[in-house]
Amino acid sequence: MNDKDLHDLIARAHQFFDRIEAILPPAPQTIDWDAAVAFRWRKVNGRGWLQPIPRLSQIQLSNLKGVERQRKIMEQNTRQFVEGVPANNVLLTGARGTGKSSLVKAMLNKYAAKGLRLIEVDKSELVDLAEITDLIERRPERFIIFCDDLSFDEGDASYKALKVALDGSVNASTDNMLIYATSNRRHLLPEYMHENLEYKHVGEEIHPGESAEEKISLSERFGLWLSFYPFDQDEYMEIIEHWLAVCGCTANEIEAARPAALTWTIERGSRSGRVAWQFARDYAGKLGKTAVPTSRSTRVAAKAPAGKRPAAKDGGKRPAAKDGGKSLAAKDGGKAPAAKSGAPAKPAAKTARRK
Repeated sequence: MNDKDLHDLIARAHQFFDRIEAILPPAPQTIDWDAAVAFRWRKVNGRGWLQPIPRLSQIQLSNLKGVERQRKIMEQNTRQFVEGVPANNVLLTGARGTGKSSLVKAMLNKYAAKGLRLIEVDKSELVDLAEITDLIERRPERFIIFCDDLSFDEGDASYKALKVALDGSVNASTDNMLIYATSNRRHLLPEYMHENLEYKHVGEEIHPGESAEEKISLSERFGLWLSFYPFDQDEYMEIIEHWLAVCGCTANEIEAARPAALTWTIERGSRSGRVAWQFARDYAGKLGKTAVPTSRSTRVAAKAPAGKRPAAKDGGKRPAAKDGGKSLAAKDGGKAPAAKSGAPAKPAAKTARRK
């Protein structure tokens, strides 16, 4: 064999091994737990790993309006979990754009300094929950498995995997993991008209059929159910006021924005926190406000060991807005929202300094 033949053989061998590597799963990656406080479960060619998320939503609990009851219950449950006392898995359901996902992100921002971590898992990858549990069960941090916009189709394999992870395996659940899921469906599965025919009348009682029982069984495994409802006009305008102030608008500019805000929600066919935030970005951007957020995210890194990270001086809360104008809700023939504890309607906020 001459040198040319040997060179061709080596080149073909390289091509062969390149093709073999393309179909093999990647080598296991070492998890850098200090790289971030949030991770995303990724899977390629049958092998999964935790990918750090360096840029996180900077939403704070003070930014969430109209969901005070849900926020209070959620914060109490998360606080219990972080402190190492019993807490429940949570299912957040209801109208779109009302703050379900934002509430989970706000909890992470508040309690990350106390060791809370978040792992985002797509619905299609819930079958890997057992593998994720093995990775984190010996860690000192407290982990929330976050499943956003969760719903299942008939025969979905991940449906059974979630049921087992919540409550149904012979293995005891790990103490440092909870599951927080959001969905627009209360029972997470589609419900059909023909399933009503399975209901039986026993005397004066109505007994659901097996199909209905099966669908309810998953949502029942979440210890807490939090329902979110569409906002009325007063709540919608309160959210508009807040985000316009955050974007740097003055009290007069916020007052002048009311007609445009009402037109915006009519065109969109929805009054939600998401629609209000989108309007604030559009309106403040047209005014040339430099405080308009280009992204609701910020870079967060976890460099201190869990349990030893210094707490934020302000407790992770956004400073309270100062009075600077009249409430918009009393204008345009509408009724102002009832003031709490006998206090007057909350004035519009001045420009809030972004962190």
